[in-house]
Amino acid sequence: MDASAADPVLVIKLGALGDFIQALGPLAAIRRHHPASRITLLTTAPFVDFAKESGYADEVWCDEKPSALDMVKWLKLRKHLRLGGFGRVYDLQTSDRSAIYYRLFWPGPIPEWSGSVTGSSFSHTNPGRDSMHTIERQAEQLRMAGIENVRLADVSWATADIARFGLADWFALLVPGGAIHRPGKRWPQSCYGELAEAFLAREIQPVLLGVEDEAWLLRDIAASSAGAVNLAGRTDLMDIAELSRRAVAAVGNDTGPMHLIAAAGCPCIVLYSHESDPALCAQRGAAVSILRRQSLDQLSVDEVLTKADALIAA
Repeated sequence: MDASAADPVLVIKLGALGDFIQALGPLAAIRRHHPASRITLLTTAPFVDFAKESGYADEVWCDEKPSALDMVKWLKLRKHLRLGGFGRVYDLQTSDRSAIYYRLFWPGPIPEWSGSVTGSSFSHTNPGRDSMHTIERQAEQLRMAGIENVRLADVSWATADIARFGLADWFALLVPGGAIHRPGKRWPQSCYGELAEAFLAREIQPVLLGVEDEAWLLRDIAASSAGAVNLAGRTDLMDIAELSRRAVAAVGNDTGPMHLIAAAGCPCIVLYSHESDPALCAQRGAAVSILRRQSLDQLSVDEVLTKADALIAA
């Protein structure tokens, strides 16, 4: 199926948070490339409201990610895709699941497809694609579909009223959580407590960010550092973007919120262990510093604090 300039466009980006933030630059580029097209974004529940605020898509669909045997939901999704009238699909997820979505258009017509699935009209066939940073990989994918000038994510549109948190004029964000099944990606809890105390000694209020499931972790850190503010489960993505613009610095593990904080322009220190490779997925922004050790318990508070002092003074 050959797409015209005004044909509807579908973009697939399901998650997770860090990947979604790094896809905002490509989403904006797709929007610029298709000014007359109706663009639909297929994503997952955590990102629907945020995506709607961005203005990059005219419509945002929530993918229920049906399980293998849930035929009712598969048929519902197939109906939506086939009735969308899409002339082109940009698969920014490029996963086994999105490859299945390509097949849901069978027996056709199948839209022009930008991605890595066999049969793609604009196939990202670079054999080194899995060794590229996500941002460069997606930019190359779009270039093969005729889209140039893919910029870094701009979240200046993501604003919120954060007065309800009652924060000091000078505060720093601490993001001590991360995937529960990957504890090796977390700097020790005690180190965050020491860092919070060091910030307080510099008259910088530590503000702890995390989801509700991490409330216990943030509560324990706050208990060891009187004066720290615990915002566990109290912020959405718009809040985090606004907090990031106001903060003097942020320190956190390699986890999704740090991608948003970096994209908002906050001076960041992101802590990496052997479990993730910054060459493939590092946060990008105006002022991002990466500290990496084989094991994060080898990283001292003094090292992190020295780097934070330099960022704040810059």
